[in-house]
Order: sequence, then C-alpha cells, then structure tokens
Amino acid sequence: MKRIFGNTGGLKSNHTTKIENLYRRRVQPSQLISRELTREICRLSKDTGRQIGLLINRLGKITHVIVGDHQSIMIPGLREYRTDPDRLLGLRCIHTHLGSETLTRDDLTDLALLRLDMMAAVTVGGDGLPGPIHLAHIFPGQVEGQPYHILEPLRLDQLDIDCREQIRALETELAQTRTAIAAGDTRERALLVSVTTRSRRQALESLEELKELARTSGIVVLDTVLQQRKKADARFLMGLGKLQDLAILALQRAATLIVFDQDLNPSQIRAITGKLEDIKVLDRTQLILDIFAQRAISREGKLQVELAQLKYLLPRLVTKNTAMSRLTGGIGGRGPGETKLEINRRRVRSRIARLEKSVKQVRKQRVQQKARRHKKGLPVISIIGYTNAGKSTLLNTLTNSKVLAENRLFATLDPSSRRLRFPQDLEVIITDTVGFIHNLPRDLVAAFRATLEELEGADLLLHIIDISNPRYKTQIESVERILADLRIGHIPCIPVLNKIDRVAPEDIATMAARLNGIPISALDRTTLKPLIGQVITRLPVPTKR
Repeated sequence: MKRIFGNTGGLKSNHTTKIENLYRRRVQPSQLISRELTREICRLSKDTGRQIGLLINRLGKITHVIVGDHQSIMIPGLREYRTDPDRLLGLRCIHTHLGSETLTRDDLTDLALLRLDMMAAVTVGGDGLPGPIHLAHIFPGQVEGQPYHILEPLRLDQLDIDCREQIRALETELAQTRTAIAAGDTRERALLVSVTTRSRRQALESLEELKELARTSGIVVLDTVLQQRKKADARFLMGLGKLQDLAILALQRAATLIVFDQDLNPSQIRAITGKLEDIKVLDRTQLILDIFAQRAISREGKLQVELAQLKYLLPRLVTKNTAMSRLTGGIGGRGPGETKLEINRRRVRSRIARLEKSVKQVRKQRVQQKARRHKKGLPVISIIGYTNAGKSTLLNTLTNSKVLAENRLFATLDPSSRRLRFPQDLEVIITDTVGFIHNLPRDLVAAFRATLEELEGADLLLHIIDISNPRYKTQIESVERILADLRIGHIPCIPVLNKIDRVAPEDIATMAARLNGIPISALDRTTLKPLIGQVITRLPVPTKR
C-alpha cells in the first residue's frame, strides 16, 4: 500500500486503512473531484478531526494522500514533478476544512509557490457532509495584485468543470505571457532584497548601490524589498512569512532572479532556494564576482577572478541541490564554469592551488617590473578611489589615453599604467587601479592582492572622490578602510574632488575646505592645473639610479 503523508500519529487502524484505500480511487479528468470521493474525505476528516488532502494528477490518479491537523495540511516535497516555467505542476490539491473558513493564506501560498494546477478546500459540515467547495488557480499575466484567481464556491453537483481544458488554457496563457516578456527583453529580471539591522537610511543607500551593481551586470531591476530586523534569521535571513511574500512577489512580477544585499552562508542558500524553487538566488558577493568575470580582459585579471570565484564556491559545494545550479551559473550562466555540480571539493582545491601558483608568478613579475621602474628613478602616482568616481577618465585626460571609461561600476578591471611628462620636465608613471566598493568581497581582495600591491610602490596617491554622489562620505570611509587593510596609509595622498560640474558652485568651496581636497572635473583639462601643481609639489625629486 502507498504511503500516507503528514500527521499519521495516533490514527486508529481502521481510519488508517480507509485513508490508504483512497489511493484506489480514480477521478474523471474533467472533474475537479468525484462526488463519492468528496463525501469520503469529508467523513474521514470528521471522524479523525484532521484535514485530509489529495494530490490528483491530470489523468485523475491520486498521487499523494495527506493527513494534517485540525487547521492545516503540509504538502510534501514534489521536486520530481518540477517542469519548465511555462507549465504548471501537473497536480491539483483538494483538501478538507473543518469549519466554515475559505481558502487560507497558506493554501494560496502553496498554490502560487508550487505552481499547482488548482487548489480546492472542501468545507466539512457539522454532520460530516460536504459544504461549499472553494477553488482557486494561478492567474497568468497578473502583475499588480495577486497572482491567483479565486472562483465562486462550487456545490457538490458542480464538480464537472472541464478541469483538463481549463488547465490547458491556463498554461497557454502562461506561456504567452512569458514569451511576451522574453520578446521584449531577454535580460535577467530581478528583485533586490535587503534584510538589515542597520538604520533605514543606511539600508536604502546600500540598496541604491546594489541597483547600480545590477545595472552594471545587465540586470533589469523590477523592485526592491527592505526588511529591518533586530536580528537576522539564522536560517532564512528574513522571516519565513516574508520569504513567502517575496516568492509571490517574484511570481507576480515574472522575476527570474533574486539578489540579496547581504552575503548568504551555505545553509541559508540551501534553505532559501528550497523555498524559491524556480528562481535564481544570488548574494552581493556573487553579483560583484559576476561583474568582475564580465570585465576581466587580461590573463591576469581572468586568473584572479576565477580564483576568487572558486574560493567563494568551495564552502558551498556541500549544497548538492538546485541551489548550486543557480549559484554557480551567475548572470546568464557566466562564472568559472557551468558544470560545478559535477566538480567535487578535491578538484576545486586542486584548481585553486594551480591558480594561486599562477597568481604568485604574476606577483613575481610585478616585483620585477617595480624594480625596473625603481632603477629608472621614475616617480609613481596611483589613482585610487571608489568605483565609478572617474579614475579612468582622469587618466585619459592627463595622458591623452583611451582607457575604457563608462558611467557604470567597475567599467575597468585591469590596471592601466601610462607615462606622463609635466611642463617642468618631470616624468612620472601614473597608474589607474581597480575601483573599490563598500564590503568588497574578501576573496576578491585576496585574489587581487598582486594587483593592489602596485599601490605599495607608489610615491603619491590621488584619491578620486565623486562629490556629486550623495553617498560620497560613506565611499571615502570605504576607501580609507581598504587602504588601512592594505597597510599603505603612510603614502602621501591628495583628495581629488571630481565631478564639480554636477555640484552647485557655492558648495564646492565648502567641500574642498572640509575635505582638504582639490576640486576638478576630470572631463575638463582646464580644471586640472591646481591638481598638477599640487602633484609636482608633493612628488619626491627623482634621482637617477
């Protein structure tokens, strides 16, 4: 006999037998459920004091019999029934309610999240006979409002509703809706989520930056969700009810991706993806790594990005479920590879060891290059700053170069060095480094240490600050924190207040005095004279070695 799912403890043997015998029943494909079967589950529900549920496939076969408690049932895992996004699950749920209540929030949540064909609740009367039958189905194409449609209650003589044809029509409309979305835009469609213990202002600022990261990665941001908590949930980060609301919102907005502003540990990834079955889940670190994977051009950059990705992935290889298939794919399937489910920990460690060896070789080559520059006695100026502050634009304006400069985060990843001759016959090497960001992933800092160590040999740092950004103070703190971590805070540094063309003239002098910086517009060479004068003054006198 097939298994009874759910709350079977304490059932009498005759009740158990009768419940097991439900598997022998069949339902006409056009019917929601037969009259006789409806009466039977109502009698059993009345006698046991528990809800009785059935999962019925489209051929009318009962696949699962479920016993709940007085108020609810728990639908078991249905992973083997997973199908493509244009289809429903292929199962409808009919269960009893011991009272006069209609479909509950849990019923409607299960309908939406599991993508059931239909969800029905049969009201059990005081005499054990069926009362009104409440019915709902997913509503394709719904964007605003709820992603399901609740029908008028049915009577026992109204169960022949041409069930199979209705389901076919729903799936056709669902496929057309998704096709229309895909035809308009093939990019990932994401909800951005922040679960924080910080102030609302700080959380909103971080979410704004996450939006910029998403835009840089080519993601369409549909909506943002912010939850403030005294303490993050150890399992789901947010509360389970809020997570279910998030899943329903994703269904409403036809989202393909959810990006968390916080880093998720392996157990949280496993738990969250278990509740968000058909949606990719990324965290902030994974998104930044993905951007770096897109932007890396040189062999050195690609080595360092892959090393950071694999170090991030290694502790998450214990997650042998669908979480890994989303986690390792990145945006549009990018990442260190698409077959990480088949790569075991030993092979990943082996690859990490080879990459670390290659990165050490890069570091060795950089030491040699640094020694050659030191031998020539050329001063080195390093341009540092928050990502998208205008570092590459300044390098281009100073040296008449054509380094890629775009209005997006991490537009350039690989460092660029140029020679620059000042009017006083002073020649220097000026270097543009990778941009910094708040909470720069630790593995990424470690992987790019060979590149960041370039800063150790600098004679002068130009800290580019985008004073048009309302978050510039936080950005300054982030850059200074990273400089302290790299132990290069002793190198002379000139604050350069960029993008003055976007700031009210009366505010520029105040900011310059407060930050002890030099205001410029990296796009306008005529504004750079005070900066060049300050650089010449602060540089050491070159000596021939």
